[in-house]
Amino acid sequence: MAELPPRTRVRDVELLKALAHPLRSALLNYLMAVGPRTASECAVAVDSSASNCSWHLRQLAEFGLVERAESGDGRERPWRVKHVGLDFGELADEPSARSAQLAVFGTRLREEEELTQRYLDTAERSEPEWLDASSINFYGLRVTAAELADLVTAVDALIRPYVGTIRQDAPADARPVHVSLRAFRRIEADGQPSA
Repeated sequence: MAELPPRTRVRDVELLKALAHPLRSALLNYLMAVGPRTASECAVAVDSSASNCSWHLRQLAEFGLVERAESGDGRERPWRVKHVGLDFGELADEPSARSAQLAVFGTRLREEEELTQRYLDTAERSEPEWLDASSINFYGLRVTAAELADLVTAVDALIRPYVGTIRQDAPADARPVHVSLRAFRRIEADGQPSA
């Protein structure tokens, strides 16, 4: 298999602040999942107005994250992402960068919860094959930091060939799917790491 393109590494504080905006995050994730879409199509998917989506898409374009795609009919041109994923890396030492990173993570977490809740709210209407293929799993692992890093890398290697902006050989019946992985040390209610 050919080497997959890398994610865009995000370190710029202003870009992090822009990505902490819930609508921009939702728009970016939507376009990554489904491919090029117009502002009107995005508005329906993210529950906003077309004009609001258009404004935020232009903001994302200024940061080089999205661009206009060619339109087959010459009317409203769709937007598309210009990357194959974002890499936020480890938390920055500099306080303003760390604060901006944490804001992005909080926004992404809320979006993750919303997508999961939408799935749960509509699961009974899903086609049986998609319902059977879907999964929400929880694991309590006991690993070293190095083992956790290796595990995350291995899972990423399994998933990345299927990323919508990368995959060129998707079957005709392939559909956008949300997959996430959270891997971190367990923290108790008192704020201390589990032993």
